[in-house]
Amino acid sequence: MHLRVPRPRSLAGQLFAMQAVLIAVVVVGYALFTYISDRGQAEDAAGRQARAVSLAIADSPSVVAAIGTADPTARLQPYAVRVMRDTDVDFVTIMDPYGIRWTHPDPAQIGHPFQGHIERAQRGETFTETYTGTLGPSVRAVTPVLDGDRVVGLVSAGIKVEEISKRAQEQLTALSGVAAGALLLGAVGTYVINARLRRHTHGMNADELSRMHDYHQAALHAVREGLLMLDGQYRVALINDGGRELLGVSGDVVGASVADLGLPAQLTGALLASEPRVDEVHLAAERVLVVNTSPVSGGERRGTVVTLRDVTELQSLTGELDSERGFTQALRSQAHEAANRLHTVVSLIELGRAEEAVEFATAELELAQALTDQVVAAVGEPVLAALLLGKTAQANERGVELVVARESRLDDGLLPPSLPARDLVTILGNLVDNAVDAAQGAVPSRVTVAAYTESVAERPELVMRVSDTGAGVDPAHADLVFQRGFSTKPAGEGGRGLGLALVRQAVRRHGGTLTVTEAEGGGALFEARLPLGDAGSGTATPATLAARPGPGGSV
Repeated sequence: MHLRVPRPRSLAGQLFAMQAVLIAVVVVGYALFTYISDRGQAEDAAGRQARAVSLAIADSPSVVAAIGTADPTARLQPYAVRVMRDTDVDFVTIMDPYGIRWTHPDPAQIGHPFQGHIERAQRGETFTETYTGTLGPSVRAVTPVLDGDRVVGLVSAGIKVEEISKRAQEQLTALSGVAAGALLLGAVGTYVINARLRRHTHGMNADELSRMHDYHQAALHAVREGLLMLDGQYRVALINDGGRELLGVSGDVVGASVADLGLPAQLTGALLASEPRVDEVHLAAERVLVVNTSPVSGGERRGTVVTLRDVTELQSLTGELDSERGFTQALRSQAHEAANRLHTVVSLIELGRAEEAVEFATAELELAQALTDQVVAAVGEPVLAALLLGKTAQANERGVELVVARESRLDDGLLPPSLPARDLVTILGNLVDNAVDAAQGAVPSRVTVAAYTESVAERPELVMRVSDTGAGVDPAHADLVFQRGFSTKPAGEGGRGLGLALVRQAVRRHGGTLTVTEAEGGGALFEARLPLGDAGSGTATPATLAARPGPGGSV
């Protein structure tokens, strides 16, 4: 027989039970304390009432006068009965100085000794006590009746303890009603609060919540992607290690507003947006991030969950792939042109004009070789040389002349390992592509590229300058052109405005500077300067830089 182990009560259920018991204990304890306190107060009140009645009787001149008659009972018994009725006491007993009763609620007890203590009253003192007499336990006061300084009689007024208990019982009944109402109200309030808590905790018990918290913390630190959680006021509620690294933030940022994290404006805008964002590419200080945001709602906006993926390497590879695709297109175009030239040579030979065919072929070879020799002689760095040759062919296909400036001089092995070729391709390739786009359709359509090293304050720097003959850049937009999404051209497939932003990011990553000014013949001049640190034998030094040609004109 399979026995099903009962599931532990949920946290909300445990809290409800604990709160219900606590409220019951508090209410019952308060009721008991109040009952005891009220009973004591009732006894004190009964004593004060009995004392006041006995003193009033003892001070009455008619009582003193009646005591001096031959039959005090005849006048005092009706008087005592009337006082009991008017003052709501249970008995009034008037007696002689020796305790023999002149009055009593039970006439049969008249003439019998008073049951209780009278010694202090015989000495002229008024006192109260609780004593069991002929009517049962009672709270009574005993006071002397004075005629001058002589005690001529005694008066005792009392209230039975049973009556005091009835008064306390009435108060207890009312108190019980109030306590029951408080208990019911507390139970209902506790149930409502715990029902809300049950919804928030999804019915889980304390152990399950603790395990979930441990799993949650472990998952946060294990995930390499960035995770950022914002509350309803767009303040950081949670951020994991990956999110801190990708966003470039440090310190305790929990509770800080997104606007105060110092992130780029476009990235901050994406995090503050109320609508979800799906696979948006944004630039952080040194990284290219894919951002996804999803609002958290439960009847109301509770916050936003943000995931961040680092695609810096992927973006670089994509740029290299685009360059390779451009190289392929250039080769295809050159192959087509070569086929046309070959057909021309073959046709000249078939027409019997061999000398003209040789001259045509020789001129084409010399032109192609001259272009290759010019680029390789100016830029010995193989990656940049290949990039410029490919970009030259691409620009030629679009009707733009790409010229390598005369001052260009970049020997192979000069660049340090800290400056990878991939970043150089990103910087120079995007600058050239942007310049070709600007120069296309202009007269003349020309892009000039210069790459050289120079020493500034005994600090070697790599300088890459790209100018075009296009419309130029409005000085008011000199800084905006480097922001993601800014472009003066219509958006194409995949969007616009990312190339120059990637260039600035790469330049800043290596501690360089990027500026845009107006070129001499019109158009825009972009200049990127990258510091060259110590890199062994390939590092540029002020001595070697001084021996190299300085800037000159373009060819």
